[in-house]
Amino acid sequence: MFRAWFHMSLGLGLVLLAGCRQEMAQQPSYRPLRPSAFFENGMSARPLVKGTVARGQLKDDVHLHEGRWPAEIQNGLQAAGIVGSAPGTPMAAMTWDFDRTLYADAFPFPIGREELERGQERFNIYCAICHDRAGTGRGMIVQRGFTPPPSYHTDLSRGLQLRGVRQKLRDAPVGYYFEVITRGFGAMPDYAEQVSAKDRWHIIAYIRALQLGQQATLADVRDEEAKQKLLRGLP
Repeated sequence: MFRAWFHMSLGLGLVLLAGCRQEMAQQPSYRPLRPSAFFENGMSARPLVKGTVARGQLKDDVHLHEGRWPAEIQNGLQAAGIVGSAPGTPMAAMTWDFDRTLYADAFPFPIGREELERGQERFNIYCAICHDRAGTGRGMIVQRGFTPPPSYHTDLSRGLQLRGVRQKLRDAPVGYYFEVITRGFGAMPDYAEQVSAKDRWHIIAYIRALQLGQQATLADVRDEEAKQKLLRGLP
């Protein structure tokens, strides 16, 4: 009896196995760089359709995505004479080019406590390893031999110096910071892939808070209790 039941079960299993199709293993889709017989050029990887933009990738806000003033504001500043006329020397040309780029010196959206806290979090993840948490340029990998970045508080902007402009980083426009984070500079790689455009602005807002903290005086402390603690040397 058992032997008959066993053979019946085995036969039924073989029938079911023979009828099983590998639809999940053999899907009608291409793996990366596999050839295709469907398209004339034999490529399964297809370029984007001309004139199309992926959802969420329309970067039409120049201020938000490039750190520069929109064209209408640039034109207005130039018409007002804020941007100088064409120079006659190479050094002046670099300065004029800096003026013409017109980095934005304001944030593209309001900055509040939530934005600063987000900026602090992103800064501590991506930036503090080189710049340290105070922004003085003595992060952990710098202490281990990596090229030191400039201090946010005391050093000149190296990128602006190359254009003939001597300006401390604490006075550089926020749009310049955005460009450096996006494109990198010197030993610093770009962070365009790791950090979203909005988070780059959050980081810059936090850097501004660090800079303000280094330059603040007792008169800037609005909380009377905190001011009294500072006067007594308490934490």
